[in-house]
Amino acid sequence: MKVQDIMTANVVCISDGATIKDAHLLMQSRGVRHLPVISEADGTLVGLLTHKKMIATVVGLLNRYGAGALDRRERYTPLVELMETDFTPLTTDTALADVVDYFISNKHGCLPVVDSERKVLGIVTSSDFVKLCSKLLKGQ
Repeated sequence: MKVQDIMTANVVCISDGATIKDAHLLMQSRGVRHLPVISEADGTLVGLLTHKKMIATVVGLLNRYGAGALDRRERYTPLVELMETDFTPLTTDTALADVVDYFISNKHGCLPVVDSERKVLGIVTSSDFVKLCSKLLKGQ
């Protein structure tokens, strides 16, 4: 099996010019936990924002500055300060057996899928693997 067999296409992305507040609102309104970050200049993948990193940052801001200052801090903190850049994106033809090792040894919980020009085509999450396991275990 390959990445294209389980990836979610039409993934919600966010611009590298966005703020934490923008990301917070986008995650909330679209019901997503992971956001590939794309360059405003050329639309290529430049990073990844995970739900885990977002929560840790918001809780850290809340503890440091208090509830009254949280909104202001979120609005003026660039997303690029949070995004992960230490990962290798997938391609649609990457074997799932190769991806499994990544999810076992890393804590991001997702990987973007890109084309040869680093344009985002989709995303694979640890939940996609759980769904696949369920189908295989149930013989579907």
